Amino acid sequence: MALSRAQTNSGESLISSTFASRYVRTALPRFRIPEQSIPKDAAYQIINDELMLDGNPRLNLASFVTTWMEPECDKLIQNSVNKNYVDMDEYPVTTEFQNRCVNMIAHLFNAPIGEDETAVGVGTVGSSEAIMLAGLAFKRKWQNKMKAEGKPHDKPNIVTGANVQVCWEKFARYFEVELKEVKLREGYYVMDPAKAVELVDENTICVAAILGSTLNGEFEDVKMLNDLLVAKNAETGWDTPIHVDAASGGFIAPFIYPELEWDFRLPLVKSINVSGHKYGLVYAGVGWIIWRNKEDLPDELIFHINYLGADQPTFTLNFSKGSSQIIAQYYQLIRLGFEGYKDIMQNCRDNAAVLREGVENMGYFHLVSKDSGVPLVAFSLKDSSKYTVFEVVESLRRFGWIVPAYTMPADAEHIAVMRMVIREDFSRGLAERLITDLKKVMVEMDAHAKKHGHHEHVKKTAHQIEKEVTTYWRTFVARKKHSLVC
Repeated sequence: MALSRAQTNSGESLISSTFASRYVRTALPRFRIPEQSIPKDAAYQIINDELMLDGNPRLNLASFVTTWMEPECDKLIQNSVNKNYVDMDEYPVTTEFQNRCVNMIAHLFNAPIGEDETAVGVGTVGSSEAIMLAGLAFKRKWQNKMKAEGKPHDKPNIVTGANVQVCWEKFARYFEVELKEVKLREGYYVMDPAKAVELVDENTICVAAILGSTLNGEFEDVKMLNDLLVAKNAETGWDTPIHVDAASGGFIAPFIYPELEWDFRLPLVKSINVSGHKYGLVYAGVGWIIWRNKEDLPDELIFHINYLGADQPTFTLNFSKGSSQIIAQYYQLIRLGFEGYKDIMQNCRDNAAVLREGVENMGYFHLVSKDSGVPLVAFSLKDSSKYTVFEVVESLRRFGWIVPAYTMPADAEHIAVMRMVIREDFSRGLAERLITDLKKVMVEMDAHAKKHGHHEHVKKTAHQIEKEVTTYWRTFVARKKHSLVC
């Protein structure tokens, strides 16, 4: 969601177009609806011209989200873009496709269901909604348990690592749940299972583990977390469960790390979310939330509506949403199959290895990502006294590359990192080209630093780095015409 602030002065709130001038005599308002209509050709050209200033999605290495699909799937998306998914009775085939996707994904995650049983899950608008639904289920189940035991039920908490995405913070704030975070440390950028279990108490509704950290792509050790939590539950008499946020890794681990135990094979894992629009290979935005069994989703959270036709059970935060991405997800699952996904994920991993080797061989950087996990390369500067990663990524922009730079969460704020995510459409040739362009940037940065006499190594404090980050993003936002993205 973008929160836009329109600051208009005289003359600033108008736009014009060379093409539109064939049809429009006066400039068009920027922040008000025009009084008159304009020809469709002019409207298209005006909008298309401004969109040319956007970055190229294929070169956006900040994003985990799919930026390319096969033309056949593009056609299916276009043909179904006018279908509202909530009209289940009117579009029963689309509803059936969603149910098939839920069951396929549940089996992929080793849910304890038979071949003829129906899995418990739902399609969502990305993993953010999926996490909200999972959190609500845990909260309600915990409340019911505490009420039945005659205990206070007004102070629930959830345990996570400090590396969680903002959607977990949103869940905690929106639904009044205390967020207990395991702090990070230099060299260890995921949740420590032992420290997480130490934070668990009787009011903990669940521990959230991440399969594919946004910061460095690393998979958290869900197996160790499960084993430690089993022991603590046995000692205390509690039954604290686990949720796995597999937004990025859920469509990776089953195919290239099948021996890794992180899913419903572990008894305390009660729900898993995954983003279909990431390595599920579908355009934004579609996500999935799967529960272990019916008992893990309290029935009182499910609504039954009938004013659109037959009885429709629903558990979502929104109402209307497009059908296109669900149909696209079904296309990918049946089109690629297990072996197709496996080939793509292995290729992404191989391309990430090429990029990783190229970055490491330059000698400028310290790698913070791992060989296994989400196919990405995250790294920090060995010496940030002459220039910062924020200046490096800014210089890369002129070659068209969009690369993010950020500082780690507490207690590793002094580490500033840049990260390159490898998706299906990032070829070996692009990886080699990126290495070449990055080398050019580093040589130029060195030459510039030498020219201006920056030789002395001064280790920057967390406050100095934070100030640099703030200044960088304020400048970036200002260039985006006062649009604040959240």
